[in-house]
Amino acid sequence: MAIDQRDSSVIVFGAGGRAGRAIVAQALRRGHRVVGVVRDPARYPGLADLGDGVTVVTGDLTDAGSVEAVISGVSGEATAVVNAVTPFTAPPESFDDFDDDYYVHLVENLSRAVAGRDCRVVEIGLFAMLKTSDVTRVYQDVVAFPEFLRPFAVARLRGLNAWRDQPDGVDWLVLSPPPGLASHTRSTGHYRLGDDVFDPKATVHLSYSDLAVAVLDQIDTPTVHRRQAAVYGLA
Repeated sequence: MAIDQRDSSVIVFGAGGRAGRAIVAQALRRGHRVVGVVRDPARYPGLADLGDGVTVVTGDLTDAGSVEAVISGVSGEATAVVNAVTPFTAPPESFDDFDDDYYVHLVENLSRAVAGRDCRVVEIGLFAMLKTSDVTRVYQDVVAFPEFLRPFAVARLRGLNAWRDQPDGVDWLVLSPPPGLASHTRSTGHYRLGDDVFDPKATVHLSYSDLAVAVLDQIDTPTVHRRQAAVYGLA
């Protein structure tokens, strides 16, 4: 069932990043009220200029109390929460010390905060979390995925497994874009959803704007629940 955007808010954690900003813009185009959540609003002065319907607030997805405060502080109903957070602005030289449970903690914080609410959670995933045709993971393919990034991919996979452990009442979806996700890619307004098996024939790059279209479609008229799904570009 389609929702009434006039009476709903979409909360976007990581609203200052490329994916988060595109999701905020798409939600505003569809008439949603948007709460853009960033750790330091002063670093993103242009975020509030995306439209009159956006409110920029301070929040930290790694802090359970902060997540609860943001979600409970929304005026009216929160229809959806989007996790577009990345733990760094640029890949570090090494991931050897990356916390394996980083994404597990994010999942637990979000799950507790939305418990008992009619609020969908959509998370932006990583293509390396997808399965290959032999049911291994993409990150295990030494050709397809650099070995030094594997600790990060393992942490993402642990987060995905944590979602699967959440109570049935938590409506979540992890949308994993392809490796061809790029800011310079032309927006088409179209995309293709897949399952959790990576399609090596999907060579069309995906724009952040089209990723945002997929996210908002799954908020406005949900079709995929409590699993990971790939999202690909269309020419």
